Amino acid sequence: MKCPFCQHPDSKVIDSRVGRDGASIRRRRECEICQKRFTTYETIEETLPFIIKKDGRREPYDRNKVISGFQKACEKRPVSVESIEQAVADIEGKIMEMGEKEIPAALVGEKLMAALKELDDVAYVRFASVYRSFKDIGEFVDLIRHHEGGAKAKEK
Repeated sequence: MKCPFCQHPDSKVIDSRVGRDGASIRRRRECEICQKRFTTYETIEETLPFIIKKDGRREPYDRNKVISGFQKACEKRPVSVESIEQAVADIEGKIMEMGEKEIPAALVGEKLMAALKELDDVAYVRFASVYRSFKDIGEFVDLIRHHEGGAKAKEK
């Protein structure tokens, strides 16, 4: 690790600890030349796949877009920020487990809808109505009927 003070390429690790977030390692280092100390953090580099849009375009996965979709669907609903962040983390974990370099946007949308279905019925219907871009009211009613059937089965 290059020293930030004298730019010497070698340093030694004096102390290592798990970071506050539990997902990183904090290392205290000392330069072998100038003896100044500095801190570095080591984290896992997570690489999420590219998203294939309906028109065939490819773009990098964007966590902010997924969170924005959740927030719009959950607006003025009793869904906490922590619940949204946990749902997004769960979706990202499932996507990473697939091990694919590219996935269709529809797959992310379906995972998002499934998570919303568990979080809040109204948020689920809001998102589904925009995501599925219904052509008529009949398709929307079918979605609600299908959702109500699943909700009644959960109650039993």
